[in-house]
Amino acid sequence: MVEELEPPAGAAADWTISQAWGRYSAAEHAMWDTLFARQSAMLPDRVVPEFMAGLDILRINRPGIPNFEELSDRLMRATGWQVVAVPGLVPDRVFFEHLANRRFVAGRFIRTPDQIDYLQEPDIFHDVFGHVPLLANPVFADYMQAYGQGGLRAADLGAIERLARLYWYTVEFGLIRRPEGLRLYGAGIVSSYGESVFALDDPSPHRLGFDLRRLMRTRYRIDDYQQSYFVIDSFEDLLRQTVETDFAPLYAQLAGQPDFATDAIADTDIIYTQGTQAYARARAPEVI
Repeated sequence: MVEELEPPAGAAADWTISQAWGRYSAAEHAMWDTLFARQSAMLPDRVVPEFMAGLDILRINRPGIPNFEELSDRLMRATGWQVVAVPGLVPDRVFFEHLANRRFVAGRFIRTPDQIDYLQEPDIFHDVFGHVPLLANPVFADYMQAYGQGGLRAADLGAIERLARLYWYTVEFGLIRRPEGLRLYGAGIVSSYGESVFALDDPSPHRLGFDLRRLMRTRYRIDDYQQSYFVIDSFEDLLRQTVETDFAPLYAQLAGQPDFATDAIADTDIIYTQGTQAYARARAPEVI
């Protein structure tokens, strides 16, 4: 997200632009296909089944970069959502307004071959492959709208940083508990080949039970794999806690409490895995 209040040249007042799908080159479509093949081959036994179902429902498994108009038609029939193109990161309130109205904003550029394993700004593969399949699930789709509505309230209360941590540790880097074991659902994980393995298999990170207050006091990594992941019980429970919590007094309570470091373990934590933090100790941390 960015702080500019005026949209850039060529963008509408809500920061949307045309995807200009016809302008993608053969090389850009091939990059999508390469990324898609790599992730779709390794995810089925790792990702939550609702994600794989979303790929099928929305026909994201067809070759080439998805056309947002066609994708939105299918998504609208499934859950009333649509995908809109934006020129890059957008201001907080614009982002929340779109989510609150069941519009998911997505960048239209795709990474280059030298960025295949990492790029700083999310591209169309992260935004569409990572995020959109779960928007075909009615419960998760409702959670995303509720988050957008909560974001508008947080902006008025000066608490966006707290709420951003909820998004980070659920929508972007969340794990979910299933009878067969922990599974991925966060878009930042499922769109990353390396983190799709690291988040479930590596002994380094902590894997902790979801706790709203704890999570909103926890800083996170913006430069590398996460040091802690939070595990929800179900999408239904995540939605319930989001819509039933009165966030205004919660923000007030949290304002006087210190943050948890990215590698912290609290006395009240439910611990699925207490990580070694060996990977993180070998890296220079950058947290917010």
